[in-house]
Amino acid sequence: MKAILYTRYGPPDVLELKEVEKPTPNDDEVLIEVHAASVNALEWHTVTADIPLVRLMNGGLLKPKNPRLGADVAGRVEAGGKNVKQFQPGDEVYGDIFGRGSFAEYATAPERLLAHKPANLSFEEAAAVPVAGITALQGLRDEGKIRAGQKVLIQGAAGGVGTFAVQVAKAFGAEVTAVCSTRNLDQARRLGADHVIDYTQEDFTRNEQQYDLILAANGYHPMSAYKRALAPKGIYVMAGGKPAQIFGAMLLGPMLSEKDGRKMGGVSAKASREDLLFLNQWLETGKVVPAIDRRFPLEQAAEALRYLGQGHARAKVVITVQHDS
Repeated sequence: MKAILYTRYGPPDVLELKEVEKPTPNDDEVLIEVHAASVNALEWHTVTADIPLVRLMNGGLLKPKNPRLGADVAGRVEAGGKNVKQFQPGDEVYGDIFGRGSFAEYATAPERLLAHKPANLSFEEAAAVPVAGITALQGLRDEGKIRAGQKVLIQGAAGGVGTFAVQVAKAFGAEVTAVCSTRNLDQARRLGADHVIDYTQEDFTRNEQQYDLILAANGYHPMSAYKRALAPKGIYVMAGGKPAQIFGAMLLGPMLSEKDGRKMGGVSAKASREDLLFLNQWLETGKVVPAIDRRFPLEQAAEALRYLGQGHARAKVVITVQHDS
């Protein structure tokens, strides 16, 4: 089968399409015929190693121990191990299989990481959901303690996580303000934002408005600025951004949080079948709709990663995988 591999850290050009052996599922795994995957900031950091911690996570300081790439996957079950109970060959599934390489024609995944694909979604739409959708959900629900009627601001509302965050916040009954660039204001409104702020024209941290919950999917302001924009018992959640802001939220957030007052922190999303099933209820009814910017075939995975890395992607970037009939 064909798969995207990388044997050294660097720019997207280090990605190579190679012929490799088709994997065999273990007893608790399924073999997936991959139809689509999607690109996340996760893959950018994994390949470029622009965050030093990534090298440790990959198990190699000088080169990656695991050459496979791709977390989000959508496809059909081709076979299952003897302990698999939830899925049968032919079932359409999706999930986050980080470390097992969805940028390939086939991939294996533990049964516990997968859910049945909503019938109303294409494979491409389903592949856009797991990492970004779960990050938005866990950031807003688990870290942000979102409640109906709250004033919620989503910074980076045009990106992969941001487009889901706007919709998830609305599904929870919040009053949503989306922060994005001029060209993405209409998209934010279509996704359900009650208010939009063009960050090229206005700094939301200085307009004297305060929010019960801020989720920064593309954070770049100082922590003190976010704190200023929070209501007295507000919560700030870092869900992505420049390395300095990510580490700032994780390391400084607890110190900047106030006892019985404003709380500062971040979300480190975890793959969860239960959360995919939670999202399914909104995906199946159209309350949450995956937004896709561009699609690239598997052999153009490097171009897909490069496009994402430029920082101007509107919503999700998806990789499609073709199979002979």
